[in-house]
Amino acid sequence: MRALLPEPQADVDAADYYGADDRPVPDGRPWVYANMVSTTDGAGTFNGVTAPISSPTDKAIFSLLRALSDVILVGAGTMRTETYGPARTPQRYQDERVARGQRPLPAIAVVTGSLQLDWGSPFFVEAKARPLVITMGAADAGARARAAEVADVVVAGDDAVDLAVALAELRRMGHSLVLTEGGPTLLGELVRGGLLDELCLTISPLIAAGDGPRIVDAPALSDPERLRLAHVLEEDGELFLRYLRAI
Repeated sequence: MRALLPEPQADVDAADYYGADDRPVPDGRPWVYANMVSTTDGAGTFNGVTAPISSPTDKAIFSLLRALSDVILVGAGTMRTETYGPARTPQRYQDERVARGQRPLPAIAVVTGSLQLDWGSPFFVEAKARPLVITMGAADAGARARAAEVADVVVAGDDAVDLAVALAELRRMGHSLVLTEGGPTLLGELVRGGLLDELCLTISPLIAAGDGPRIVDAPALSDPERLRLAHVLEEDGELFLRYLRAI
């Protein structure tokens, strides 16, 4: 892997770029960063999933970014489509997390208003880091009680999940770094709420065509939000970009 920006350099370690310590925790909520992959023509999935547009290097950065986080935030639809299991990370990352004062594994938080999840799935019953379920006050009380048997339940909002409230509660619980892996709808809600601080984007050297979703699925903003490009890495024609919210 080589760096193109901020300075050209050969044979770099991605951890030196993605593991940057320039993630100041905002007042009242965690730092929120997203990890997404896209084809050159803007498709965020192929045939509904991300695996065909990913690569071994992309998966390695996926693992690295997970290892940095306190909590991984996903939408229920993405959890089902991508068949999420419990969080796992290599032992070396677990050791590094413990040295930083984090738990060995990050928790995964699932955002769901309906609570229509398989509570007996490996995601819940085999997790070494207890999952979180983020839902709303109007959710079925019986489903909330069932969720509480296998996860920590966070109620954020009354008739819809309020992500600002959810993030504030995660911060109150001691979580400083939240990684979102989408999907596009969840990322869109974070963007529209002004809650996204960083975007880590892999551009795969593929053209997908079709009607696959973009990485952000939401109504247009009143004005486009400008980001600051922090780095560009490259390997085998694949670009790995890190953007920060422009100040």
